[in-house]
Amino acid sequence: MSADPGAVDLLLPAARELRVSTTPPRSGRPGVPARAGLFLAGVLVLVASVAAGTRIGSAEVGWSDLGRVLGARLGLAVEPLPPLLDSLVWDLRLPRVLMAALVGASLAVCGTVLQAVTRNALADPYLLGVSSGASAGAVAVAVLPLSGPAAGTLGITGGALVGALLSFGLLLALLHRTGLDSGRIVLTGVVVGQLFTALTSLVLMASADADTTRALTHWLLGSMAPARWDAVVVCAIVTPLGLVIARLCANALDGLAFGADTAASLGIGVRRTRMLLLVVTAVLTSVAVATVGAIGFVGLIVPHGVRLLAGPLHRVLLPHAALAGAVFLVWTDALARVAFAPREIPVGVITALLGVPLFLLVLRRRGEL
Repeated sequence: MSADPGAVDLLLPAARELRVSTTPPRSGRPGVPARAGLFLAGVLVLVASVAAGTRIGSAEVGWSDLGRVLGARLGLAVEPLPPLLDSLVWDLRLPRVLMAALVGASLAVCGTVLQAVTRNALADPYLLGVSSGASAGAVAVAVLPLSGPAAGTLGITGGALVGALLSFGLLLALLHRTGLDSGRIVLTGVVVGQLFTALTSLVLMASADADTTRALTHWLLGSMAPARWDAVVVCAIVTPLGLVIARLCANALDGLAFGADTAASLGIGVRRTRMLLLVVTAVLTSVAVATVGAIGFVGLIVPHGVRLLAGPLHRVLLPHAALAGAVFLVWTDALARVAFAPREIPVGVITALLGVPLFLLVLRRRGEL
C-alpha cells in the first residue's frame, strides 16, 4: 500500500494518539479536561455569536430589544416591540443567523468527513459535485419555461435539492462500476461537478435575461437572505442527525484515514462505511446549498484549523469542527451584511476572501508552504 503524502500529515498525529500510554498528554496536544473546556468555550462563543449576529445590520437592534422579542415569543411578561421591529428580529435576523450557524456546522462536518474518507487534505463538501448539481437545478427552475404552477410549487430551493440529488445519483452510478476507491471518488466527483457547472452556464447563456442572470449569480455565490423559519427547521433536523451519524462512525473515520487496507484489517466494513458517509455528506451539502447557495472554503479551512487545536481523532474533531464552522459562518454573514451597507454582498465572496489567507496560514503552520 503506497503512502499518500497529503494524508500522512493527517495520520501520524492520530497514530501517536491511538497508542496506549500511561504518560500525560504531550505539550500542545490537549487532554480530556482541556478538550471538554475547549468544547464548552466553543458552545458559549457560538451562543454569544448568534446573539451578537442578530443585532448586526443596517437597522440598529439593542440587547434589550432582542431580549423583549425572545421574551414575548416565550410567553414571558415583557412589553412587546413595535410590529415592524419585532418582524425584523424574529422573521428576518434570527432565522438568518441560525441558518448561518447550521450551514456552517454542516459544511465543516462534511469537510472533516471527506478529508478522511478520500485521504485528501484538500477535500471539501463540494468535492462530490453536489453543489454544482444544486446550482444547475436552481437555475433550471428559475430560467427554463416551466409551467406556472409547477415552477411555483417547485421553487428555486426545491429545484436545487432535486439537482443535488440527481448529481449525487449520477456519482453513485459511476462509482458503482469503478468502486468506492478514494481516488476514484475524487476524480468522479470533479467530473460530475464540471458537467453540472457546464449545464448551469449553458442554461444561463441560452435562456436568461440580464436581470435574472444577475439575481441567480448572487444566489449561486451564497446568501443567507432567503433563510426563513421553515428552512431553519429542516436544517435543524438534518444537521444534528448528520453530525450524530458521523460521530458514530468516528472510529471508522480514524481507520479510513489510514487507507482501505488498514481500515479493513481493523474490522471496518470499508465499502458500506464509505457509502454511508458519502450519503450523509451529500444530504447535508444538498440541504445547505438548496437553501443558501454555494458557500466555499468553510469545509476546507475549518477542519484544518480545528485539528491544530483539538487533535486528529474524529470523536473529538467532529463536534469541535461543527462549533467552529457555525461561529465562522455567523460572523462571516454579519460581515457580508455591513461591509458595504446598505448593499449586501454574497457571503461566499467573504468566505473566499477570508479563506484563502487562512488556508495559506494553516499550510504554513503544517510545514507544507
